[in-house]
Amino acid sequence: MPQDWLLGLLGGALIGLAAAAYLLINGRVMGASGIIGSLVDRTARENARERIAFLAGLVLFPGVAALVTGTANTHVTGNLALVAVAGLLVGVGTRVANGCTSGHGVCGISRLSLRGIVATVFYIGAGGLTVVLFRHLLGWI
Repeated sequence: MPQDWLLGLLGGALIGLAAAAYLLINGRVMGASGIIGSLVDRTARENARERIAFLAGLVLFPGVAALVTGTANTHVTGNLALVAVAGLLVGVGTRVANGCTSGHGVCGISRLSLRGIVATVFYIGAGGLTVVLFRHLLGWI
């Protein structure tokens, strides 16, 4: 029996736990784009180390987990130009939406934030339309 659903459930629970811990310990919402943005524009001088540690864990933990478990099949396209364009579009989207999936989707919805709920509906819808267009209609991914 495929266990992908179980790994997704575990991953979601860990993200929710991390978001709750971040809010309880720091009193701030765990939005990755806000954490990165405050480091880039240098508005987070007093807690820059904490934010850098958070981002390091965000990047390093999946790599370590993949090494330990031996699984890292992400089904990402091998087209690096497409991956780069997608990354830039995600960055632009987070600036336009004033947040990302962790801020709006995980933390916003759990706090019943109308802005978070609306943003999540729009980015999930945009993601679905993107898959339909680029994978099923154009065959690019």
